[in-house]
Amino acid sequence: MSKVISFEVHNHELHEIAMKIRSQVFVEEQGVPADLELDHEEDSVHFLLYFRKKPVGTARFRETENGVKLERFAILSNFRGLGLGNDLIRFVLTKAREKRRPIYLNAQVQVVDYYTKWGFIKEGDAFFEAGIQHFKMVYHSFDLVNKALPKAICRR
Repeated sequence: MSKVISFEVHNHELHEIAMKIRSQVFVEEQGVPADLELDHEEDSVHFLLYFRKKPVGTARFRETENGVKLERFAILSNFRGLGLGNDLIRFVLTKAREKRRPIYLNAQVQVVDYYTKWGFIKEGDAFFEAGIQHFKMVYHSFDLVNKALPKAICRR
């Protein structure tokens, strides 16, 4: 029922849709200054989540000196709690892994547990970004599997 697509900022129609979703979630709901939403747009790969052919979520990632940074995950309020965020993060993680670099994000404190379920681990102390408390979280899912494999016991 859901579909995720990726696009570049030069696709003005899709970028405008994503910006409307981000504006509603971050600027209107959370009080984030609107000008912060424009940072790093050109450097990012953008994503739109559709549910029943309607755009209801967005995210982006960009490459930094530290790896691939996932950012701007937003689902419209009427569509939260339906599992659509799982579809979006699964797709974005799949695309980010293709870069073969470390993956990380800055998670708002209220969604740390959600990202933990996806293999992210908090790193460092809490900090404020756009007036909201965050934690840096690093994706360790593959690392944990690789560390566990040598210790695995095969029984026949």
